[in-house]
Amino acid sequence: MKTVNTAERLSKLRSLMKESKVDIYIVPSEDSHQSEYIAPCDARREHISGFSGSAGTAVITLDEAALSTDGRYFNQASKQLDSNWHLLKQGLEDVPTWQEWTAKQSEGGKTVGVDPTVITAPDARKLGEKIKKKGGAALVGVERNLVDQVWGPPGGSRPSHPSERIKPLPLEFAGKKWQEKVEDLRKELEKKNSAGLVVSMLDEIAWLFNLRGNDIPYNPVFFSYAIITPTTITLYVDDAKFESDIPSHIGATIQVRPYDAIFEDSKALSASVEPETENKCGKSPSVLLKKFWISTQASWALSLSLGGEEKVEEIRSPIGDAKAIKNKTELEGMRACHIRDGAALSEYFAWLEEELTVKGTKLDEVQAADKLEQIRSKHQNFVGLSFDTISSTGPNAAVIHYKPEPGNCATIDPKAIYLCDSGAQYLDGTTDTTRTLHFGEPTELERKAYTLVLKGAIALDRAVFPKGTNGLALDTLARQFLWQEGLDYRHGTGHGVGSYLNVHEGPIGIGTRVQYSEVPLSAGNVMSDEPGYYDDGNFGIRIENIIMVREVSTTHKFGEKPWLGFEHVTMVPMCRKLIDEKLLTPPEREWLNAYHKQVFEKTIGFFDNDEKTRRWLADQTKMI
Repeated sequence: MKTVNTAERLSKLRSLMKESKVDIYIVPSEDSHQSEYIAPCDARREHISGFSGSAGTAVITLDEAALSTDGRYFNQASKQLDSNWHLLKQGLEDVPTWQEWTAKQSEGGKTVGVDPTVITAPDARKLGEKIKKKGGAALVGVERNLVDQVWGPPGGSRPSHPSERIKPLPLEFAGKKWQEKVEDLRKELEKKNSAGLVVSMLDEIAWLFNLRGNDIPYNPVFFSYAIITPTTITLYVDDAKFESDIPSHIGATIQVRPYDAIFEDSKALSASVEPETENKCGKSPSVLLKKFWISTQASWALSLSLGGEEKVEEIRSPIGDAKAIKNKTELEGMRACHIRDGAALSEYFAWLEEELTVKGTKLDEVQAADKLEQIRSKHQNFVGLSFDTISSTGPNAAVIHYKPEPGNCATIDPKAIYLCDSGAQYLDGTTDTTRTLHFGEPTELERKAYTLVLKGAIALDRAVFPKGTNGLALDTLARQFLWQEGLDYRHGTGHGVGSYLNVHEGPIGIGTRVQYSEVPLSAGNVMSDEPGYYDDGNFGIRIENIIMVREVSTTHKFGEKPWLGFEHVTMVPMCRKLIDEKLLTPPEREWLNAYHKQVFEKTIGFFDNDEKTRRWLADQTKMI
């Protein structure tokens, strides 16, 4: 991992801050749509700080700079940040959040600036309050992004804006017509007497209209906004990206407007909403102003263009909620693509083991990842990867979101732990699988740690819980065996997964994030089950399966409510060498044997002409 000298960039930024009359400037990770993964042209935080992780916020004052990130990236950030930066390790005791650090720096009447398109309206409001409580002047929106000015125009040193093609997703994969999805949304608008919904999340727009793009690497989305009212549908997008069959797909019902017109149109639309008079029996008539819905993830700039708090209602997006509950077609697609993907991973691991231990081939982490992509690409409905493959050997496996780079990565050591976290986009679903392997003789500690992680993954997979349970309530199931040894991991246990969409999908998940306590799990949710353990500087372990929430039969039905459990769809063997069988209970052994039987039966048919993989698969799935 390279460290970038950021001194010159910070000097230029501070000059622009003085010109803009701001004393502190905030650079979030996200783009104007609050995307977790972003287009290269929007990687402003990485450009100014040198830190390339997907999560984190940079705060720059006239004489200091701080980078806040979560536990997935402590190791990576400490290696990538140069001496100009303080690392704020989010979540550790006595370490301030970036908001607290910013407010502290604003003491004495200092002004804090931020591009209003890359911070949400709720976050801007809360931060503004913190700043004033600490004696700061205010949080102000700086319309021209200052890091963009340091970086230069797109197409020069800054990457160009993407212009990838937009395609319709056939009904055989979507499972529901876009017109029906809009009709369902309008019923929600009518129920709550809303003026309309302004949609800013890219995956929500792609899902709603059954469209897919490629503007963000590994995420089949396209830059756009949408406004849905009870009578109109407007899509804000560069229509030069449309494939020839898009007009017939969207029909005449959807008005297409330029992407950049969203803010002016929002102002005009907000001004056009007429107040309504409500007459209640025995009371004087009252005037009601219909409000527009925006997601709590919508930008401060978008909220302001609609008239601010008086004219908008910030809600958890109903599109996000609907998208998270997969329909029958999407669920079948997830099952099918995970079988094909599992076959690809088994072929890869069989190949890798032979190359390393039989042939003695020297392979680096990138060469191995490239081979895995090649194997995946020959399978039906393959579109591309769903994220950068984490191919990591030895100490690199302890870097939770490690990204090997050509010419700057390690040679795979067959005598060390190898962690592979990878996934693919298929027309019928999105995959994300992590397996940890050892091609030599693991240490006692490695075997114990792996088995404790495996026990946690099994415990979550076997969970049965009443409808209404959220992901926060289930998190301890996966951590309990590590906790008993005084161990833990600094990441969530599970995230939602899209259907040929973003590999990380809200609003559901399993972990300690506040939002996971707000949304109960529902039948049809698809998410990951991925506990881990990381020994910095030595090795890392993670096991990840994709699981789907389903209704289950129970002997009793307390409260007369449905009971839920999980169905796993990932079909890749666990590493036998790393399992300490003495630590497994009889029910855990039964689960593992049943799982391996499934894996063998569902994937062996792919290897009729591949004796090497057949032998490897049979060996890895033997009964214990």
